Amino acid sequence: MSDLTSLTLSEARDLLRKREFSAVELTKAHVAAARQARALNAFVLETPELAHEMAARADAALAKGEGGPLAGVPLGVKDMFATRGVRTTACSHMLDTFVPTYESTVTANLWRDGAVMLGKLNNDEFAMGSSNETSYFGPVVSPWRRKGSDTKLVPGGSSGGSAAAVAAGLCLGAVGTDTGGSIRQPAALTGIVGIKPTYGRCSRFGVVAYASSLDQAGPFARTVRDAAILLASMAGHDPNDTTSADVAVPDYEAALTRSVRGMKIGIPKEYRVKGMPDEIEALWRKGGDWLRAAGAEIVEVSLPHTKYALAAYYIVAPAEASSNLARYDGVRYGLRVGGRDIIDMYERTRAAGFGREVRRRILIGTYVLSAGYYDAYYLRAQKVRTLIKRDFEDCFKAGVSAILTPTTPSAAFAIGEKSADPIEMYLNDMFTVTVNMAGLPGISVPAGLDRQGLPLGLQLIGRPFDEETLFSLGAVIEAAAGRFAPEKWW
Repeated sequence: MSDLTSLTLSEARDLLRKREFSAVELTKAHVAAARQARALNAFVLETPELAHEMAARADAALAKGEGGPLAGVPLGVKDMFATRGVRTTACSHMLDTFVPTYESTVTANLWRDGAVMLGKLNNDEFAMGSSNETSYFGPVVSPWRRKGSDTKLVPGGSSGGSAAAVAAGLCLGAVGTDTGGSIRQPAALTGIVGIKPTYGRCSRFGVVAYASSLDQAGPFARTVRDAAILLASMAGHDPNDTTSADVAVPDYEAALTRSVRGMKIGIPKEYRVKGMPDEIEALWRKGGDWLRAAGAEIVEVSLPHTKYALAAYYIVAPAEASSNLARYDGVRYGLRVGGRDIIDMYERTRAAGFGREVRRRILIGTYVLSAGYYDAYYLRAQKVRTLIKRDFEDCFKAGVSAILTPTTPSAAFAIGEKSADPIEMYLNDMFTVTVNMAGLPGISVPAGLDRQGLPLGLQLIGRPFDEETLFSLGAVIEAAAGRFAPEKWW
């Protein structure tokens, strides 16, 4: 095997079972790839010794004809997941020395199934960002470049390290979190597959909280099949998470061969926004044509409250962040900056520990929850959220199986291009936040390249706990569009 890092996860899994190569060999290849790609800044912590130990255990299990469904598969973990004995920082100065004594449920499920941890992946600080430029450890650089240019591009955010690592072949898959598009948006900008499952499908236990009613863990992979394999291991009920759904986890991989004939696919007219690039519009039409050719019916639908979604999201999410991040006070764990008294210590610690974007969102969230403004902002945003959810329910009641939209309003932009304008940055989430507000599953699948040779994705939104339909439809788009990979320059 000339290049083990070029395999898909499913290919590597099958070849490991046939003993074509060992898990240790596969892991060593990915450890070397990560070391050679440090210019991307995808990893904030590499764990080669731990990876070797886990790979050796996987080899021992496979030699006995045992081993879980992910035995020997090297993965990366977004630095929002607590990993026992391995530094977990949320990419913030506030937690840059924190080492958990417990494991998140999602990562514990992956290790239970035999996966190998290569290290912790970069993300926007406390998952607050759309470009992975707010990390305390510096921005992630996309492995993609525009034709004829060496300008450094963003990989999307907040899970930019996860997306960049998978796209660049540094790991066979990765886990991320999605609060307003933080899996789907970077997946689209780096030409890979990313799925945000239904709220409650994957446990939030051990995940550093941003906005608790919106956060959801999900996988990144280079193919739809690989994403299905990963989600099957990540998902499941967890009594440690009161919002975890006690529903069976289907065989997602089997859903890939399911026919989409007769499915009704909705095209929401409200997603045709002013100023949308022609390339996005053309790709959207092409996606509909691909699904129609596979036997699906394409219908126009209306989601009338979409126009309020972004504004409502940027009230609800900061409000929950303000509450969740109040625990970082310099008393129990994390950064502590001394002061004259306890109030001064609080203020100095939080001023030094949080970056600009995190401070901005805490201030917004505290404001909308304050006396006199709670009803005008937070309560009204929650009412809008209910209406957004009802829009989707009406579509599904009318027989729509899934909804097709663009994932992002444009391809990747340059590092620093939008960071000075928070509003322009927030607009990158315009097609994705509705899914989180309604608690629905959404998948982004690579669908083409723009004029500058950069990847673009299409998003499919499904019924609650019907990720199977998204995988079957995603497989149709993937088969029609093909797969995309960046030319190596790092």
